[in-house]
Amino acid sequence: MLERFHLVLIREVERQGSLTAAAAALHLTQSALSHTVKKLEQQLGTSIWDREGRSLRLTQAGQYLLSLANRMLPQFEHAEARMKQYADGERGTLRIGMECHPCYQWLLKVVSPYLTRWSDVDVDVKQRFQFGGIGALLGYDIDVLVTPDPLLRPGLRFEPVFDYEQVLVVSEQHRLANVQHVKPEQLVDETLITYPVETDRLDIYNQFLRPANVMPRRHKTIETTDIMLQMVANNRGVAALPRWLAEEYADRMPLVSLKLGRGGIAKQIFLGTRESDAGIDYLHAFVELARKSKKNGEPRVRR
Repeated sequence: MLERFHLVLIREVERQGSLTAAAAALHLTQSALSHTVKKLEQQLGTSIWDREGRSLRLTQAGQYLLSLANRMLPQFEHAEARMKQYADGERGTLRIGMECHPCYQWLLKVVSPYLTRWSDVDVDVKQRFQFGGIGALLGYDIDVLVTPDPLLRPGLRFEPVFDYEQVLVVSEQHRLANVQHVKPEQLVDETLITYPVETDRLDIYNQFLRPANVMPRRHKTIETTDIMLQMVANNRGVAALPRWLAEEYADRMPLVSLKLGRGGIAKQIFLGTRESDAGIDYLHAFVELARKSKKNGEPRVRR
């Protein structure tokens, strides 16, 4: 019979790269681990690994079990952590996943009052996910997903929390600084600076450049907003960002925000949660606080 420990074993061997290292990580002897593997393969009637010298390579059956382990074990671990929090008299930990790089400044303004109101709840923020944001939410790696691009899936719900306009940010000295709106062909000779996100998920490509069959001369990625806008302010490139964020930085940097196209690019930020978590009070409170943040002077589209 397939048991939870078998999934733990398979995941650990894949992580460590060998039975010896996995045995040490699991506080077992190598002989005990080898015996468990052999017995499991006999019970299942198929091999989990192909042995090539001293290395192991997962078989097709092993790959399936590893995929199952990566989906199921986080749910067990999350449930155990939640039970321990209940036993210790704690509310829990709210794990927030970010698919919106420029939203960190907004998130900080929501998290600060949230932590004040919910003193028995901790907050953790994650950016990198093994299966992407939706997979992390479905797999219980996170509890809330902040994303501009919700994907409808059974068991999930997405709440719009604020609207914003995507704009092109240039230096005050840039040749385009005084235009009313930017046309795609005007970026042919530009260096476009973005966060390290696949171009298929960047609005400036999907909604502005590719429909016009236009590409910038160069595409450069930078992780931090401050460095990105320092580069833009020094005329080393242009960037596409939410207007509210660009205007916040324009108060202290020589930056100009320009419409992308005559009508601009309107977007929304959503918070994704699991429908099964609808009864968790501190999770519901975070979503409500995020929605109210717009009314209290937080990000909004300026037309």
